[in-house]
Amino acid sequence: MQFIDTHAHLDGEEFADDRAQVMARAKEAGAIKVLIPAIDVSSCHTVLNTCRQFPDFAFPMLGLHPEEVKENWQSQLDDIWLVLSQPEVLPSVVAIGEVGIDYYWSREFEQQQIEAFERQVQWAVQLQLPLMIHCRKGQQQVVSILKRYKDQLSGGVFHCFTGNANEAAELLQFDNFVLGIGGVLTFKKSHLPEVLASTVPLDRVVLETDAPYMAPVPMRGKRNESAFVTHVITKMAESYNLTEEEIATQTTLNAYRIFPKLLH
Repeated sequence: MQFIDTHAHLDGEEFADDRAQVMARAKEAGAIKVLIPAIDVSSCHTVLNTCRQFPDFAFPMLGLHPEEVKENWQSQLDDIWLVLSQPEVLPSVVAIGEVGIDYYWSREFEQQQIEAFERQVQWAVQLQLPLMIHCRKGQQQVVSILKRYKDQLSGGVFHCFTGNANEAAELLQFDNFVLGIGGVLTFKKSHLPEVLASTVPLDRVVLETDAPYMAPVPMRGKRNESAFVTHVITKMAESYNLTEEEIATQTTLNAYRIFPKLLH
């Protein structure tokens, strides 16, 4: 069984001591590729460095995370664009991410988040790269911005989807966008298994961990890593009443469709 982890922060300090072993365990579990998102200027560099250390396995996504949108958001975006647009960097970047809107903790930079997200959506249009979208308590704003660029976008992922059937349907109105499904699917109180089975076609989901966060049952409370995707596959197979092999195969095809650079 082979799978792709479309969202793992494997450049983080949490993996400083055993990153190579984490990558090896991922491959042993069946991972054939992992996608690593940046969240700010400094992580753009750690993401690129990590991906260079694991060529043809780890792939970079560059962007400004909504929780990192502060007073200096414009200069941060300028700096990220300088990194992203370098001729030696751009060919390796598989998506603009992790970007979006997050009002979960605070609305202090509400308008700045909207402007930062729209600017990065414009990058995705300009470069014809998919988006890796983080959205918490901000779906209305995300959807309204995406609608303005609907016909120009190449696609993307709504990362860490945990919503209901109506929210899923609203997001899936965007062609070639899929829902990123991770550890939450396995949580005891999650309604995601029913939402997926009733509302979301299997060709509209991809697998992810969000490592080191959101470890699935039975690893909950531990540092998450890409090898743990197998637990998400098991639960997803139950939800769709399919085999784990069928889940792994289809979600891998979906990832290649959304991130065509993975095929090069």
